[in-house]
Amino acid sequence: MARGEVIVADIVNLNKVRKARAKAEAEETARNNRVRFGRTRQEKEAARKEAERKDRDMDGKQLDE
Repeated sequence: MARGEVIVADIVNLNKVRKARAKAEAEETARNNRVRFGRTRQEKEAARKEAERKDRDMDGKQLDE
């Protein structure tokens, strides 16, 4: 670097950097939570079928007025 040469850094909007970092952290947390608390396709299908079965059973037992 020669004498008198000025090096200028890029101007950075700190709010944008802060928001981008927060968004990345939120995405990482969401990804981890999907793994920890998410249900598999088979679990969702079983729950849906169980709910449908209960609805059918209750419809058959409904009192008519």
